[in-house]
Amino acid sequence: MADYVNLNIGEDYISITFNVGNNRIMEIGSRMEEICEDAYMNGYNWEAFLNSYLEQNDPEIYDAIETDSEADMYCAYINDTSDEGKELAKQYVQILEDLFDNEEDIYDFLKHNADDIEWD
Repeated sequence: MADYVNLNIGEDYISITFNVGNNRIMEIGSRMEEICEDAYMNGYNWEAFLNSYLEQNDPEIYDAIETDSEADMYCAYINDTSDEGKELAKQYVQILEDLFDNEEDIYDFLKHNADDIEWD
């Protein structure tokens, strides 16, 4: 797992988080803001972006997560600690890692969908 994405499996829920102040995440966020001025990538706008991305590309994960981000952190929860919930969480972590490792996919999605994202 990449050092900027965290997966925590608890007794009652599973959380997926990342610190928006991480250098890698900040670099991507800066480029996103160059593309779309509304994309000031704090935790709330990462939530908005990722909700839009998941809704279009992986609705099963979109339907399974709840989010509770803060200005400096993105956080999603899955309230299902069964094997199915754990698998969805692992798939989501993989999606995040793939996006951050292939940032052009982020920029491409942003260019085509910025007007439909509910920015903070």
